Amino acid sequence: MCLEPALSEVEGGLTILGQCPRSATMSSNPDKFHRATVIKRVDIAPELWMIRVRPNGDFKFAPGQYATLGLEAPDKHRERPYSIVSAPHESELEFFFELVPPGDLTPLLYRLQPGDEVLMRKVPKGRFLLDTQSGRTNHLLVCTVTGVAPFVSFIRSLYRDWKEGRFAGEHKLFLLNGASRSWEFGYLDELQKFAKEVPWLKYVPTVSRPWEDEKWTGETGRVDDILRKYTDMWGLGPNAIAYLCGHPSMVESSKGILRRIGFTKEGLKEEIYWVPSKEKHAAAT
Repeated sequence: MCLEPALSEVEGGLTILGQCPRSATMSSNPDKFHRATVIKRVDIAPELWMIRVRPNGDFKFAPGQYATLGLEAPDKHRERPYSIVSAPHESELEFFFELVPPGDLTPLLYRLQPGDEVLMRKVPKGRFLLDTQSGRTNHLLVCTVTGVAPFVSFIRSLYRDWKEGRFAGEHKLFLLNGASRSWEFGYLDELQKFAKEVPWLKYVPTVSRPWEDEKWTGETGRVDDILRKYTDMWGLGPNAIAYLCGHPSMVESSKGILRRIGFTKEGLKEEIYWVPSKEKHAAAT
């Protein structure tokens, strides 16, 4: 994986195997890029926000894939991959960001307002897809903060298929969504609404710093701290596929827990939102 300094953007963008953020001077070739227009912006917390963009061109993707967004700065073109929140049937693309002040791109994205343009590569990528072919019908989704993005895309897409009779609920989704404080849950109300309405989704948001969020009455603890509790409660093990998305320490910790209860390599999928430096990784182990 790329270990360039720009990857210090912890929740800012995906880290894709073999792909580094492009920071060299490059042309925004119209054959490769759409000039997408920002249609809507919602500020969720001081350093968390959502935007919806109109791609202004054909852009077909599968739930769980990412788009590569970029901006032209005076000195260079910067771009990074970001998970898509929206479902394929939606006319606009939605993204959930966290500002990282020393980051290479998120401070520039943070300035975007409705009417502004952002460059977007015309081809989506990514293999972090819901596995409906292996025969395992239980799907354990574990994420931190902006890592919820691909899971919202899964759920919106399945919900539409369920409402229109193309999905009978044979696949069950179990979502653990972690954040430090409740106001960092970008999709709390939407996911709770879905979970109340459909029989195929269980949703548990958990706050790791409840002493800073006195009004929170839900689950507490880091997602990897409560992971075993809920896999036992839901009866999940080798009969399930786990999808881990977000902070690398959560991903690594969760993989260890799940392997100890019988999950195999084939039953674990991951999307890391940051690659730690060797020094930081050594300090954490």
